[in-house]
Amino acid sequence: MGMNIDFEKFFPHHDLLIEIGRIEMAMETLQERAENERAMLQPRLESRMVRLRTALKSLPV
Repeated sequence: MGMNIDFEKFFPHHDLLIEIGRIEMAMETLQERAENERAMLQPRLESRMVRLRTALKSLPV
């Protein structure tokens, strides 16, 4: 007897978690950058993080 699991419904959730992790890592390395570069990148990263978390919350359970 085989198991039929539809993994496609898990892909968006998985992809969002990976992208959130990438943004978190980028934010952790901000202090290593020059002040002007950090000032430019931080708001963009924070905005992206908000959009990703909103998308993650909106996925069906």
